[in-house]
Amino acid sequence: MEKPSVLVLGSTGRIGALLRSRWPAGLAYWEGRAAFADPEVLAAAARGCTAILCLAGVTPSAAARGGDLADNTRLALTALRAGAAAGARVLLASSAAVYGAGGGEETARLEPATDYGRAKVAMERAAAALATKLDVAACALRIGNIAGLDAALGGWRPGCQLDSFPGGATPRRSWIGMVTLADQLVALCTRNDLPTALNIAQPGTVEMGALLDAAGLPWRPRPAPPEAIAEVTLDLTRLAGLLPLVPATPEGLVAEWRASSVV
Repeated sequence: MEKPSVLVLGSTGRIGALLRSRWPAGLAYWEGRAAFADPEVLAAAARGCTAILCLAGVTPSAAARGGDLADNTRLALTALRAGAAAGARVLLASSAAVYGAGGGEETARLEPATDYGRAKVAMERAAAALATKLDVAACALRIGNIAGLDAALGGWRPGCQLDSFPGGATPRRSWIGMVTLADQLVALCTRNDLPTALNIAQPGTVEMGALLDAAGLPWRPRPAPPEAIAEVTLDLTRLAGLLPLVPATPEGLVAEWRASSVV
């Protein structure tokens, strides 16, 4: 049997489960975070693969439970070394949090507003330096809000409150549906012409309030604190040059969430 062409690291998380449910059978070889503990296991898993997708990392919720955000860098560098040994390109899961309230274009100055965003910036910079040193093709995937794996739709609870800005608007973000994310990632893993950083989302922005309304989930407004970010819009010019894109709508995002087996 021919070995799968993509090694997915950190595949036991929710994004990994999503990809497993959507990707073609036989495309990927799936490894959990435990593979990082044994260089020989990781090297063997990577051997013969053309691409490594590293989803492993520490999220804000994991950090709140005592996880170390610095692990984002350690895990990425380990994936890069495996890529160098296997001759595989490496795609690293980053986040739109690297932009903070700044511009959402890949060459914009990164001004993260949270510890998580700062940890992802540190990861990207360390990874870029090592990729250059090892001559590995690496791309940081700056993923926007994933509808259903986010704090609004995915984290909804009775009594939910959303920040409300002057005029009544709720936070507006670039989003991506769960099915669309899986499809974009599988397409990107098979390309060998990726830039060093790439925004991952669907065109357009959607208010969090509109998203919950489309899902029929009640919420109440609360005054947005001074540090709240009203809008984060990712520039998708690079992505549109690689893949066909479908604009995000509240109804479409909710439909993908409900169609997914990962909820």
